[in-house]
Amino acid sequence: MSKNWKKYGQHFLKDKNIVKKEIEQADIKSTDTVLEIGPGTGILTLELAKIAKQVIAIEIDSLLIEYLQDVCPKNVLLINNDALKIDFSSIPIFTKIVSNLPYQISSPITFKFLNYDFIKALLIYQKEFAERMIATPKTNNYGRLSVNIYYKAKCTMIQTISKHCFSPEPKIDSAMIELIPRSHPPFHVENEEFFFDFTKKVFSYRRKKIKTILKKWYQIKNLDIPFAEQRIEELTPEEIGILSNIVYKKTI
Repeated sequence: MSKNWKKYGQHFLKDKNIVKKEIEQADIKSTDTVLEIGPGTGILTLELAKIAKQVIAIEIDSLLIEYLQDVCPKNVLLINNDALKIDFSSIPIFTKIVSNLPYQISSPITFKFLNYDFIKALLIYQKEFAERMIATPKTNNYGRLSVNIYYKAKCTMIQTISKHCFSPEPKIDSAMIELIPRSHPPFHVENEEFFFDFTKKVFSYRRKKIKTILKKWYQIKNLDIPFAEQRIEELTPEEIGILSNIVYKKTI
């Protein structure tokens, strides 16, 4: 274990059965180039390398890079960098992503992934975060993350993972998520940048009626707007898309 584990929020997977499940679920082929973020001690990296054409492993911890250089085969490209800062277009094109993600970068790295083309991703998150990703309207976990992920990808929870499967042991359990990017969004939005900013604003007041939120953020007082008497957490992603389009047209 690297002495930097606290600095980088590292919890290293140690259960090989989970590794096997990840690889099976990702359906790794000999033609795949696989991106892995945070390879740690290489428990997943080495198994991926046995099947995939190439593994691109991005690790921020230089001590772990030194260790991995001694144990990884030639088809593993090790990159010592911050995955949030590196331009993915500067590395070889990847077809799949399989990672036990550092928990502290879960949201930004996920949306960064979804700006690139790939077939499928198998990712391990904190269970609470994973539950928010797949949440549905009128539930406590439903929010901005749920809506934005739904717009970008098909998201499925494969299984929960006990905290005992990691070292050092985290405080809560984890979950394995499958992400498949959508070839086309499930509903139309007039302006994606506006839509994502809109979801951020409206969910910051999830318990307020929509008419109150629109008045606060957009100075809109027209009560004829659909869903005005409802709360944002009651709306489906498609309905939020409709509302976003109406507000966008009123603000341009």
